[in-house]
Amino acid sequence: MSSKTGKAPVNKILSYVRPFQPILPEIEKPKKKVELKERLLWTLVVLFVYLVCCQIPVYGLPTADKNSKDGDPFYKMRMLLASNRGTLMELGISPIVTSGLIMQLVLGAKIIDVDPSSTEENELLKSAKKLLGLVICVVEAVAYVLSGMYGDVVDIGALNALLIIFQLVFAGVLVLCLDELLEKEYGLGSGISLFIATNICEIVMWKSFSINSYQTVTGNYEYEGGIIALFHLLITKEDKVLALQRAFYRSDMGLPNITNLMSTVFIFLVVVWCQGIVINVKLKSSKGQAGQDAKKPIKLFYTSNMPVILLTAAVSNIYFFSQILYKRFPDNRIVGLFGSWSTTGMEQQSQLRPVGGLAYLVTAPSDMESAISDPLHAILYMSFMILSCGGLSYMWISVSGSSVKEEVQKLQAEGMSIAGSRATSANQTDHYARWMLSQYIPTAALLGGMAIGVLTIVADFMGAIGSGTGLLLAVTTIYEYYEIVRRETGNDISKVWQK
Repeated sequence: MSSKTGKAPVNKILSYVRPFQPILPEIEKPKKKVELKERLLWTLVVLFVYLVCCQIPVYGLPTADKNSKDGDPFYKMRMLLASNRGTLMELGISPIVTSGLIMQLVLGAKIIDVDPSSTEENELLKSAKKLLGLVICVVEAVAYVLSGMYGDVVDIGALNALLIIFQLVFAGVLVLCLDELLEKEYGLGSGISLFIATNICEIVMWKSFSINSYQTVTGNYEYEGGIIALFHLLITKEDKVLALQRAFYRSDMGLPNITNLMSTVFIFLVVVWCQGIVINVKLKSSKGQAGQDAKKPIKLFYTSNMPVILLTAAVSNIYFFSQILYKRFPDNRIVGLFGSWSTTGMEQQSQLRPVGGLAYLVTAPSDMESAISDPLHAILYMSFMILSCGGLSYMWISVSGSSVKEEVQKLQAEGMSIAGSRATSANQTDHYARWMLSQYIPTAALLGGMAIGVLTIVADFMGAIGSGTGLLLAVTTIYEYYEIVRRETGNDISKVWQK
């Protein structure tokens, strides 16, 4: 059979996964449709488990590491990978996202060509992605320990090192199961998007209302939270004009100010507005009768936040390997090409940032002043973001089941076709549908991805809290959840709580 279809190599590659299927963690599909209220509750349970894991410290870490002043090389990436240093969520969603990126590239390159109609091949493909995620989880956990992220292995001890690796791998498996629980439609959306949005929202709230205080160069103490600092400065300073100026523009300490908060709100509103940019392609039934309000919506953000997630996975791996190599070989010129690192910021909030090499070029300037002082870096970063987001978005439609061909097949399965066709045969109707959708889908994917890149750059330069990329992911994810609930309730969200 495989020789006739010409897919013998594909089946052979996927067959290597089959022996591992019985030992892979698996969430069974629900036997009946789960009601919306119950799905919301399961989503909250998944979120609660994730938040608890973000607070449980990894057992066996040196006490010094928990309050290390050496800086965190993955500080920026942690916000986007739902990671929390020194806790069970140390790896976050990095293994899942990285495995997904690799599998999509493999499928896009036709190294593995899976027949969408074959249930067995699709199940093997899902198992392959899951197995790869577990392997990456183990590799990253071992690399974290052996690279000295928690101190020298000799000082930690072999037993503690193994215990740390076990905890990180266990947490990685837990994240994988939580994500699959939502994907199997017990909950809403995906775990990846949920965890990222939660992490970013938590950071925005913390930066707005944190009561942590830091000593300034003048010897005074200021609160970390921008809004708390505003009221504190207005109450304690006699000169209210200087107090407002300080609250709006303090940047010497790296603490959030009111300008950052306003930039965050502005980007939020712009992204919500962009979500409403859509082209509706009119549909008709296969019998030629136009359906009431039948339309195919094609949004500007056709691929949603996937381009940013994929780009984040790629950049995080550049950070990961670059920082490990630089820590081991700081004077090696070849290692320096991948990235050189330095500790920046206040002593209490010092962070390890790339200052040279590839890792530096793919990192956003810290503020507009930094962009002006190093215009070449700013230009290269902007070009990288716009072209990468656009290219990944364009690639994503061909490997995610949302290409023109697959959208036409979905319409045919629903008994619908594009309105306006005067075709006299099924083949002509199919050709017309492909021609019409090809005018919109590739363009929307490319322009939407590039628009996401531009919004990310604007947010970074304006100093929006949580980074432009993170804020964009959070807003698009929240909007997707809103649309899911609205669609499930027939545009009446109040029905969520009705039995």
